[in-house]
Amino acid sequence: MRKSRYEVGLDIMNKVVGELGSHTRESLKEIAPEFEKMLVEFPFGDIFSRPGLDLKSREIATVAALTALGYATPQLKVHINGALNVGCTKEEIVEIMMQMGVYVGFPAALNGLTIAREVFNARNL
Repeated sequence: MRKSRYEVGLDIMNKVVGELGSHTRESLKEIAPEFEKMLVEFPFGDIFSRPGLDLKSREIATVAALTALGYATPQLKVHINGALNVGCTKEEIVEIMMQMGVYVGFPAALNGLTIAREVFNARNL
């Protein structure tokens, strides 16, 4: 039997962001259960499950994009953890932030590095 989009997304979400994703899902189920379903199905069930990039590459792109936004700090924290979970090193994440400094500006890169330091400290890296 073929897995549903939700089941595929949930498997990948758990692999990438683990417990942090379950906290997000549970909080959304209380206020916006349909949005929780979309959050699992679309990014993780439809996009992260595509064969064109591995999960590490997808997390590198996600961390870069969230750093560039400059205001998505809770999501950046989750995805820095996710990047570490799928094989990124601390050094690679720092390099991502430095690269973003060139293209989106020092303030966004500095904010990203601040969040990265919080995640690294929490993980004793």
